[in-house]
Amino acid sequence: MDPLRLLTQTDGFFTRREADEAGYDDRAVAAMVRSRVWTRFRRGYYAFTDEWTALDDVGRHRVRSRAVLRSLGPAVALSHVSAVIAHGIDVWGVPLDRVHVTRLDGGAGRDEAGVVHHVGVCLDGDVTMVGGLQVTTAARSVLEAGTGCTSEAALCLFDSGLFKKRFDLDELHRLHQRLGDWPGMQHLHVPVRMATPKSQSIGETRGRWLFRCHHLPAPLTQLEVCDAAGKLLGICDWGWPELGLLGEFDGRIKYGRLLRPGEDPGEVVFAEKVREDKIREATGCGMVRLIWADYDRPHRTAARVERLLGRTT
Repeated sequence: MDPLRLLTQTDGFFTRREADEAGYDDRAVAAMVRSRVWTRFRRGYYAFTDEWTALDDVGRHRVRSRAVLRSLGPAVALSHVSAVIAHGIDVWGVPLDRVHVTRLDGGAGRDEAGVVHHVGVCLDGDVTMVGGLQVTTAARSVLEAGTGCTSEAALCLFDSGLFKKRFDLDELHRLHQRLGDWPGMQHLHVPVRMATPKSQSIGETRGRWLFRCHHLPAPLTQLEVCDAAGKLLGICDWGWPELGLLGEFDGRIKYGRLLRPGEDPGEVVFAEKVREDKIREATGCGMVRLIWADYDRPHRTAARVERLLGRTT
């Protein structure tokens, strides 16, 4: 095995110096990049092209972040969306084209070479280590990332961090209050108040945001439905039981999560239908299912939910 492959198994990249130590001179390095065996994603930093192209945007951002920390050292900590990703929090609607760091050495803020250097006061406890990386805490990272995106995208960050137990509601509220005078924090008041640890996916959170923006009643989240004997039949993503409607978000990931080894996807879909039928029979409620495409036509989707709720627009 190429010794450089061993390096990429850990960090996803290798440096020009490491390539030289592995026996690649300048001409050989240029040939590997030209033949697209290697991808240079940052000056002096390379990845194997087959590994690089297999990564999604989040995976590539994670590799670039590791490379930036290797380059800049302990003078900085990953922050904003780069720290969010390091903490394993799901992201949606947040630009991933640049790596974000916060200066810990008093250095000036700037934006260069695909890296945004932020200047922000870091108190004791604001910086931690995650997987060997120096990063801002999870609660601080989602709040700072939220200042640079829409309120909907910010709510997705908050919900994911809460669901994954990277912080709790008290910590989120306290830190938002502490950072309240920072640029962009004011627009986060609504998503901070809406944040919940019960929302298990980006799709569920976006549904809650859609309902709010279109003045629909706020649903109960992760509503447990039991039969007459008290046996749990299922848990619905959203519920308006007093209005006779339950709701779920259907994403490919959801069905993949339900799929057991050797099980046919059609079996999962059929089992889900049986489960839904039992829930509707037990509650007498209707069921609305939303998919990703429904969020691309919010007015039509809101009108559909409105009708099923028995309300008029």
